[in-house]
Amino acid sequence: MSQPTPTNPAKTPPTPRPRGRRKVEIGSVTSDKMDKTRRVEVSRLVPHPKYGKYMKRRTICYVHDERNETRVGDLVEIMETRPLSKQKRWRLVRILRKAPAHEEADARIAAAEGQAQSDPPPAE
Repeated sequence: MSQPTPTNPAKTPPTPRPRGRRKVEIGSVTSDKMDKTRRVEVSRLVPHPKYGKYMKRRTICYVHDERNETRVGDLVEIMETRPLSKQKRWRLVRILRKAPAHEEADARIAAAEGQAQSDPPPAE
């Protein structure tokens, strides 16, 4: 006769399932009008099926940017993630290069803020 199995066996902690390698792409931010979302264009070269000439193709990815730190023209690294919304399937990993126009503007803003904080308020 077989042994009855206990109805409440001691639970073992679940073993973590290995995650597959997630895709990582490098692209350029083309839109920053949405809150915490950026539109990134990833370009690639693909050979023409018949003639073999390389053609430039692009993919548009909607990326989650939690701190709204990227601007149009920035070169960014993005990683595939779980679906965050209808179109968002990527998240921002890091900013590789800031757009030159925005670096100058950020420097001017930081200098103006530093100067405003160091100046005493006008006395009446």
